[in-house]
Amino acid sequence: MQPATPINREFLDQLSGGVMVEFGAEWCGYCQAAQAIIKHAIAGYPDIKHINIEDGKGQRLGRTYAIKLWPTLIFLKDGIEIERIVRPSNQEVITNALAKLK
Repeated sequence: MQPATPINREFLDQLSGGVMVEFGAEWCGYCQAAQAIIKHAIAGYPDIKHINIEDGKGQRLGRTYAIKLWPTLIFLKDGIEIERIVRPSNQEVITNALAKLK
């Protein structure tokens, strides 16, 4: 059995198509509050990958994206950042960003 591909900056930069990368932490209240709107928004875009990254002390990937607050959503198209949303408060802002990945 082969190990899963590690999710690092190089891996994300090489992905093709649309990807929404969610940086956060399980214990983060803001992250927990945003889960319903994130899930509803991404449900309308089954062709866009959703990658959850557990961020925190000692995690280098978040630093490569200059993550300062959780949750932060990074929208990538062919590995290039198209949009960024910090602490999304409504589904519409997420849906608008996802539409840019089409």
